[in-house]
Order: sequence, then C-alpha cells, then structure tokens
Amino acid sequence: MTVNGPREKGEAFTVEESEQGMRLDAFIASHMPDYVSRSRVKDIIKTIGVHVGNTQNKEPNYRIKMGEVIHVEVPEPEDAVPKAEDIPLDVFFEDDHLLIINKPAGMVVHPAIGHWSGTMVNALLHHCGNSLSGIGGVRRPGIVHRLDKETSGLLVVAKTEQAHAGLTAQFMDHGRTGPLERVYLALVWGRFERMTGTVSAPLARSPNNRKKRAVVKETHSEAKEAITHFTVRSEFGLDEDGFPLASLVECRLETGRTHQIRVHMSHIGHPLVGDQEYGKHFQTKENKLPEATQKVLSGFKRQALHAAILGFEHPVTGETIRFESQIPDDFQMVLRAFEQISPEN
Repeated sequence: MTVNGPREKGEAFTVEESEQGMRLDAFIASHMPDYVSRSRVKDIIKTIGVHVGNTQNKEPNYRIKMGEVIHVEVPEPEDAVPKAEDIPLDVFFEDDHLLIINKPAGMVVHPAIGHWSGTMVNALLHHCGNSLSGIGGVRRPGIVHRLDKETSGLLVVAKTEQAHAGLTAQFMDHGRTGPLERVYLALVWGRFERMTGTVSAPLARSPNNRKKRAVVKETHSEAKEAITHFTVRSEFGLDEDGFPLASLVECRLETGRTHQIRVHMSHIGHPLVGDQEYGKHFQTKENKLPEATQKVLSGFKRQALHAAILGFEHPVTGETIRFESQIPDDFQMVLRAFEQISPEN
C-alpha cells in the first residue's frame, strides 16, 4: 500500500548504518520509551501496521535497510472490556501515575469466571475515568500484584504504562535490590518454637486441586521459588498442654506467589485462622475454644490475613513511599476474642 505525501502524525525514525538488518519491531522498540514494550510494538505492527517510507508494513520480522524512514503511530488506548461500576474505594494515595487502595475482604481484584462485576477493576475504571492513559493499548488500570478475595489490605495500581512498567520491574525483583516492602499480618494456629524464621519452600499447583497451591520439590516441573520471612508479634490463649493456641505473625514476602503465606504457614504447621482451604485440619483446635470465642470465629468467614505495609520507589518521581493500613474491624474482633482467653486476662 502506498501513501501519498508525508505522514503528519506519530514518530519518524531514520535507519542508521549501525541499525541496518535489525528486525522492524526491535528497531522501533529501541526508539520508544522504556515503558513501551517490544511485544506492544509487535502488536501495533501486526494489527495496524507501520510505514517504511510510504509503504505500509505489517511484518515485525522485516529486516530494515539503511536510510529507510520508519513512521509509527501508537494508537489511543481502547476501552477495557470490564465495565466501569460506581463502587466505593478506600484510596490511601493517588497521583497522575498510580493509586494505593486499601482493599476490603470479600472484593475480587480482577474480573474472572464467576466474578465479572463488583471487582476492584470495575471500581477503578469508574474512579479513574479518563485519567487512565492506557496500558498495553487498553485503557485499564495496571494490576502488578493481587490480593486474594478474602485478604484485606494495601494494593498499588498503575494508571499509566510508564508506572506499570516501573512497578512491575520492582515486583519482579522482589525488593532484593530496591526499596519494595510488603508486610502482612496473619493470625495463625499454634505456638512457634522460634520467634523469627524463614520458610523457603517452592510452590506449584496442587495435583489434587488446580485452584490450590502446594509445596513441591525444587525439581518439580512447575516449581517456583517462594520465600517468606516471619516474626511472631503476640501469642494468645493456652491449650491443654499450656502452649499458646494462636499467634499473630508478621510475614514479609521475598517472593510473591499465589497463596504463598497461606501455604507456607500451613506447611510448617501453623495454618491461618479462618482459612477453609489450607486450615481445615485445625478444626479440632477451634472446637476446644471457649464458647464465646467460638461464636466470634463462626462469624469470621475468611482467612485472618491483612496486607498491612506497602513501600516502594515511585516509578516516575523516584521517591521512596511507604503506607500502613490498620487491621480491619472483623480481624480486630477475632484478635480481641483471643486476647480474652490469654493468661493475663
């Protein structure tokens, strides 16, 4: 296809001698901002095409020649498929690039089978409106990490492609070389022999239930490294042997796998209070609690897990920012119930 006259929109790049022979997608990506990925460029080439001189080209693997002028237009973001819904959000922080949301227990983060509405993404599309500049060519919020439906607490959401790329890099690094900090509070069953420790146990899909995760050997074909550091903050109640019935534990993630804390705590014999997937085998402990405590737990329909601290480097300003969220009321009620059966009370 030939276009008459020069193109007035987009960007134009001339192929230098040192760039001759490069793939078209690689060449364009090398001239784009870091947050525009090569896969995004490849998608643009294949769907709407770019122009090599006055000829449209939809071949990402085309080998460019010295002196050719490459014209490319990054299209305006399309609307996301999920629908915007007017759902209240607890916004801790917001600027032009990102938001920090304090997610309530019971809210699904991203639409999926069985949860196409009422999710955080639906709420964010309404809250942000046109302030979303587009991620991967779609006007949508950038979710770089998630919380389980029944886990409460802090979650960061990108509003721009640049912020999404910067946050994704930090979460992939797991805070090993940067300031990323993720701290959760979990109420778990039993007494710890040590007040601090680390669980390093690879995770993969459970062979018995594909929706669950399980600890596996490092040689497992789907094994993913998973590391959780824990510190015991408080102990509650006494069992028949005089040991604490439950412990409030601070968990710091070095990796961020699905259900990581829940699986790791269960793996070392301390499943989360209220966890119906990984803690059912501790039902007998709950039956030994005082009737008043049992009554409180019967009304607590989730795992006792809260994302309390989130810190990271702002992907645009470079500033290190840190946020803290208090344990929500339903979790606090359970803690108070356990405190009432502690020896000092």
